[in-house]
Amino acid sequence: MLLSTTSKIITLKIDAFNTLLGRASALLCLLLIALTVAVVLIRLLLGANSLALQEAITYAHAALFMLCFGAGIIEGQHVRVDIFYQRFSPLTKAWVDALGALLLLLPFALFLTFISWQFAARSWQILETSNDTGGLPFVYLLKTLIPVTGVLLALQALSECIKSTLIIYYLPSNETR
Repeated sequence: MLLSTTSKIITLKIDAFNTLLGRASALLCLLLIALTVAVVLIRLLLGANSLALQEAITYAHAALFMLCFGAGIIEGQHVRVDIFYQRFSPLTKAWVDALGALLLLLPFALFLTFISWQFAARSWQILETSNDTGGLPFVYLLKTLIPVTGVLLALQALSECIKSTLIIYYLPSNETR
């Protein structure tokens, strides 16, 4: 019983963190719109171009997607063959979710973190900036999003696996069919 209580607390904290990130990242949509309108207005009204604004759009777009993956998993917005899944019993769904998190999502998340760690670290070592004159000087921050995304996905995979395991073990026998 203590193990299930601790497990529930862990999943609640991970889910709350990823949900908060997802909601906070949603504000990046407003920033994307504002930046895009600014780029268009600068071009139309002033006949000028701002590479820094264009790169800021890329940064905001990357952050929006990469920080929302965990929230997308919580909401069930990830890729799954729903034509079969929707017909499964709660127990079968729990097994599919647990195995999917453990055998697919977690290895991918760990692989993503592992292969991108040095990439981001090297960027921090040199405080990498844009190759283009007038670009943003924060390329290292953008590259840091990749291993951060891997860690967030790994945490969410752990949460999904724990939640599914709790369902498998504690689902009343009359709900298994």
